[in-house]
Amino acid sequence: MTELVVEVDADLTGDELNALFHAAWPGHRDTDFGPVLARSLLRATARRAGRLVGYVNVVGDGGVHAFLLDTTVHPDERRQGLGVALVRAAAEAARQRGAHWLHVDFEPHLTAFHEQCGFWPTAAGLMDLSRSPAPVGPRG
Repeated sequence: MTELVVEVDADLTGDELNALFHAAWPGHRDTDFGPVLARSLLRATARRAGRLVGYVNVVGDGGVHAFLLDTTVHPDERRQGLGVALVRAAAEAARQRGAHWLHVDFEPHLTAFHEQCGFWPTAAGLMDLSRSPAPVGPRG
C-alpha cells in the first residue's frame, strides 16, 4: 500500500475538501471552503498517493483556546488510526502555536475515539443560532 503522508498546513483546495466530504459525509453539498480555511489556526491533512484521505481543522480564539473541527477520514481509510494521528498532529501544532486548551464537541457515539485522542469529557453548552429569535431553554 502507498505510504500515508500526514502534514500540518499543507496546500489544500476546496475541490479536494469537497471530494473528501462527499465520500465521508452522506448528503454533503459543495461548499466554498475559502472562508473556513482563512480562519484556521492550522489544519492537518493526510494524503495517500497524492489523494486527500484525511482532514482536521483547528481554529483559535487569538489566545490560549483552540477548537477542533471537521475531523474527517475517507471511508476507505477508517479504523486504521488515521483520525487519531490527524488529531494528535493538530494538537501538537496548536500547542506549538501557543494554545493551552484544545476543545472539541462530539456526539456520544464518538466518545471512545476522542478519548483515544486524549480528550476527557467536560460540561459544555450549545445554542442553536439557526433559529430566530434565539431559543430559551433546552431545544427551545
